[in-house]
Amino acid sequence: MPALFSENTGPIEESLGYLFNNRKLLLAALTHKSYHHENPGENREHNERLEFLGDSVVGLVIAEKLFLNEELFSEADMSKMKSYLVKEAVLYQVASKLSLGSYLLLGKGEETSGGRQKKSVLSDALEAILGAIFLDSDYETVRSVMVRLFSDEIPAVIMRKEGHDYKSELQEKCQGLFGVLPEYRIVKLEGEEHRRVFTAEVRINKQMYGSGTGKSKKEAQMAAAKEALDRLLNE
Repeated sequence: MPALFSENTGPIEESLGYLFNNRKLLLAALTHKSYHHENPGENREHNERLEFLGDSVVGLVIAEKLFLNEELFSEADMSKMKSYLVKEAVLYQVASKLSLGSYLLLGKGEETSGGRQKKSVLSDALEAILGAIFLDSDYETVRSVMVRLFSDEIPAVIMRKEGHDYKSELQEKCQGLFGVLPEYRIVKLEGEEHRRVFTAEVRINKQMYGSGTGKSKKEAQMAAAKEALDRLLNE
């Protein structure tokens, strides 16, 4: 087995905040199909079926969380927010916080190609683990685990009332196109203390690409990032 993999699942269970009754479910969730195909004699189940189940579990928990929010979001708003929260980049972010790549059982080819850091591999494994927890316990338990794991992501999306994270998208695009990170500056602050309006600018390679206003620094930066993305798309 790869040096990073261990049959001792205690650390990942501690990170999840859930102790499995049936450890075979967790081991299956951590087994990539590449290992399964390279080692058919072990008769070890891989995580694709659990990923299929986990995908539905993730969608249901997030849909319920948005539906029961006190702001009573519209169907359109919930759809946008859910679409963002279930996408690969967000699942990868949560999986990375768990250091999930360290626990995966991969085939030699997948290991060599950097599988432990691949967004697709880690996001799929996270869904498989949540599917495994659902089978090992019940819906209320997996919902509790998920809400804790997504404790940063879900509230952030609810606060923005939209699914799109323009700052993250701009950062990825800047790194891909220019090899640098965007720089944000708050250039104006207006209004009374309880009714502040912030104006932010975003610069790429010291050139101003967008500006925006908002009731908080983060909201103004998000608006500036959106304008910068629009400009990049039209250049």
